[in-house]
Amino acid sequence: MKVPLLSAIVVMGVSGAGKSTVGRLIAARLDCPFRDADSFHPAANIAKMSRGEPLSDEDRWPWLQGIAAWIAEHRAAGTMCVVTCSALKRVYRDIVTSKQNPDVRLVYLKGDFDLIEARLKTRIGHFMPPGLLRSQFDALEEPGAEEHPIVVKVDATPEEIVARVMEQL
Repeated sequence: MKVPLLSAIVVMGVSGAGKSTVGRLIAARLDCPFRDADSFHPAANIAKMSRGEPLSDEDRWPWLQGIAAWIAEHRAAGTMCVVTCSALKRVYRDIVTSKQNPDVRLVYLKGDFDLIEARLKTRIGHFMPPGLLRSQFDALEEPGAEEHPIVVKVDATPEEIVARVMEQL
């Protein structure tokens, strides 16, 4: 299934919202490449988060630019892609979406703190500790209507969430 006039879908939200799972499922439904934002982080960022330290904007710029470059490669090739990115602030989203380019669509996975904290506490093998979740919610600037996000609550199964996204695409 191909969605017309889209070159990229950026699945955003706080850590533990389900970005990787949902992003992989969307990419499979659309038969296009997927990349998790964590794969763009330099080792220093992962080490910092593993120690329970939130990233600064200076830590994030190269990471965000790497995501934007990957999207740009797909746009230039005329291929669609799906990527995850917390994209907590508007300025971060402006980087990865090329200042809200209409062919790069945001999917915001929205959940409340308690639900996502419970998920993080059961997650195994991820460098992001649950203790950093509060800092993510504190930094979160939910996307506004002018960003044309697809907003989906994460209180359902991944398959149900993907179905909601696909309906809105």
